[in-house]
Amino acid sequence: MPDLIVIHYTAMQSHSAALERLCDAACEVSAHYLIGSDGSVLCLVEEEHRAWHAGAGGWGDVSDVNSRSIGIELSNGGASPFAAAQMDALEGLLGGMMARWSIRPERVIGHSDMAPERKQDPGPRFDWRRLALGGLSVWPEHAVQARPDAAVFLQNAHRFGYRAKDAETALLAFRARFRPGVGGALDKVDMGAMAELAQRFPVDLRANST
Repeated sequence: MPDLIVIHYTAMQSHSAALERLCDAACEVSAHYLIGSDGSVLCLVEEEHRAWHAGAGGWGDVSDVNSRSIGIELSNGGASPFAAAQMDALEGLLGGMMARWSIRPERVIGHSDMAPERKQDPGPRFDWRRLALGGLSVWPEHAVQARPDAAVFLQNAHRFGYRAKDAETALLAFRARFRPGVGGALDKVDMGAMAELAQRFPVDLRANST
């Protein structure tokens, strides 16, 4: 039974090229849904079935993400804003599947969250805060800034769900989602935001890591 939702972008030149690839068994990649920039929604794999969208990585207690997640591909090359119709369709789709499978908002993540060493989608142009305002994901709202400490930051990142091996990798994935466009060294805003997320939405690392 799925208890995660993973959002991707296709990084393909066109919607039709993405659809062709996702339906080609030789490519060994698939997703449950593909959403076009016009808001069209295609179901390619039934939600209760496994799709090959996540690859190596993990989130919190989950190490086999393909077996525990629903994958949503958005037709987008990664450098462009996501169309309003596409975001509207995504919100409608998320609301229904989260209700059907009792998936909590903190379990809606990006590909870069679960595989920060090798993936960057859905990227800094994706509006995570919009989803959070609709109860479809999470966002740090009342973070208390703290002195930068890489070890503490990484500990809180793990508590929230990231499985990055080092603070630098965790920071890149965190900023791509929660502070797009920000660069430089770990700072007190990063510290406070990650600490709040870890406190409000801790994963149960004692759970079965499947």
